[in-house]
Amino acid sequence: MTAATASRPERTGIVAALYVRTRALHLEAEQSGIIADILRGEASPAGYVLLLRNLHAAYDAMEQGLARHYQTPGLARLSAYRFDRAGAIGADLAALCGDNWRSTIPLLPAGEAYADAITRAAEGDGSWLIAHAYTRYLGDLSGGQIVQKLLAKSMQLRPDQLSMYAFAGFPDPVVLKSEYRHALEEAGADLIDPASVVEQGATAFTLNIALSVAVKNSVAEQARVGRTS
Repeated sequence: MTAATASRPERTGIVAALYVRTRALHLEAEQSGIIADILRGEASPAGYVLLLRNLHAAYDAMEQGLARHYQTPGLARLSAYRFDRAGAIGADLAALCGDNWRSTIPLLPAGEAYADAITRAAEGDGSWLIAHAYTRYLGDLSGGQIVQKLLAKSMQLRPDQLSMYAFAGFPDPVVLKSEYRHALEEAGADLIDPASVVEQGATAFTLNIALSVAVKNSVAEQARVGRTS
């Protein structure tokens, strides 16, 4: 090790940097909107279905973006994981409310804004997709099994209505989480502007919170209209 190497500060890995930046927002997300209701076992089926419909747009945008960057250095490592969460969510929605869910369940402005932000993140070198992959995929692998059990218990949902939490083709979620964390670190190792990716992580959580609140408010408004009609 040379003196120059010894004096050079070690750069924090992208996963740790995203975690530190979004920790407070993560806690806020768990305490806001429909997500808070789900974690308390108090969400309605209508609320959960509306959330799924709007998350479908976000996952679809992210998976299309990652697919376009299958040869981009760094992102190619993430593109290799074909999770197809959008497909799984679509299957859940069909099992929950029929094949015409796209026309019967609205895409809220907050859901459209979230999907649009991910589409923009895929532009250029696509490096901001790292932040969205961290937020969604690593989040699913960290807390998805807990959410699955809560939904199965509180709403009596069947396995075919909870396929988004299964990660088909990956039998061990603990191993997958470790591997995907490593893939994120590899994708972030040579970033030119890691700070902007970290800030995009904060943006992703902010958009998630806004969507969660919008879903809860929409369901409450529908219930209010139903009571007065």
